Amino acid sequence: MILAAVDADRLRAWLLDALDVSGDSFAVEVISGGRSNLTLGVQVGGRHLVVRRPPLGHFLPTAHDMSREYRVYRALHATPVPVPEAFAMCEDPSVIGAPFYVMQRMYGVVPHEPAALAHVDPDANARTAAHFVEVLAAVHGTDVDAVGLGDLGRRSGYLERQVRRWVEQWQRAKDRDEPVIDALAESLQHAMPVQGETTLVHGDYRLGNVMLDAADTGRVVAVFDWEMATLGDPMSDLGYTLLWWGTVDRAAIHPSQQIADLPGFPSAQELAARYATVSGRDVTDVPWHMALAAFKLAVIGEGQRATMRRAGQEVPATSGQPLAEWALDLLVKQGSRR
Repeated sequence: MILAAVDADRLRAWLLDALDVSGDSFAVEVISGGRSNLTLGVQVGGRHLVVRRPPLGHFLPTAHDMSREYRVYRALHATPVPVPEAFAMCEDPSVIGAPFYVMQRMYGVVPHEPAALAHVDPDANARTAAHFVEVLAAVHGTDVDAVGLGDLGRRSGYLERQVRRWVEQWQRAKDRDEPVIDALAESLQHAMPVQGETTLVHGDYRLGNVMLDAADTGRVVAVFDWEMATLGDPMSDLGYTLLWWGTVDRAAIHPSQQIADLPGFPSAQELAARYATVSGRDVTDVPWHMALAAFKLAVIGEGQRATMRRAGQEVPATSGQPLAEWALDLLVKQGSRR
């Protein structure tokens, strides 16, 4: 269905012209799709490429800004942050129904689920975690002015904007009283730390958004999905990453968390300590950032449940309350240590 909605002939003609390639061979496959951006694998003129466009159907241009993500890839190529090379951007929606960009296709292991690394030696998993943290520190160490990303976002007030935006989103999304999530919203506002630094932030940095070398899974070869990248507090990235890291001491949100439970991977606390060592940053306030990341996911989930109830659909039994309770406990523990 996805491929049927893409005009392959128009895409091929555009690629041949924009990339100055020739050849009769042409093939398209779906790498990933759904509610997020659609990723297509394309072979044309002997080149292996990726085409990224917004999801099919109705989409908000501001939420799926292809030119923004393309700009980040272009800026980071040849920096210490490993990303595919981006080649061209098409703003004309008449080609395949929406703006899109084209980048290098890379091959390796993207660990979306534990099975991807279940057979790997624990030493390799330990090196994966170490390099994963080093790459995150490299993201935050990027000289945004030097690479042309100095105006990607506002440099001050990031945390205030994030909390205000998501509290307002919660007020709009909920259709019933959820005292635990309300309490979490209030606690996040009262315990908000002072933002001490502004860096490039990825916004969705987790194992499912990196590619590992197939011959050596201890090495990260690419970071993907920069659609949420902006300028902000680097601790927000670390907090989000840690929320997705393992299931031993936190509420389960997705099967991909279980990757960090495999032999060789450090605990979330050890990962945070490793980041502090590599980056030289103080990670004291990271529990607050983890709680904010949990709040966002709880709001999204409860908003989806409310939409389903209004539509008369069957609502999943799972809710955002366990996640909110876990986040509240984090804030209580953090407060008791101060």
